Amino acid sequence: MEQGWILVFTTNNLPEAEMIKALLDEHGIIAVNLNKQSSAHLIGEVEVYVKNTDVLPAKQLILKQQEH
Repeated sequence: MEQGWILVFTTNNLPEAEMIKALLDEHGIIAVNLNKQSSAHLIGEVEVYVKNTDVLPAKQLILKQQEH
């Protein structure tokens, strides 16, 4: 990943990662998913990254989402 991007969420569930990315995008936070899963077996993780200036608000949104 390029410099200035920070990992804020990891999951082995691709739809969950896409949901988190969409949530962040809705709140004006640019997010990027990095899919590290094996395409043949869907084993591995999907990571969600945001710019270093958006880490705190992104983590707060993710926490709030997980509480529901």
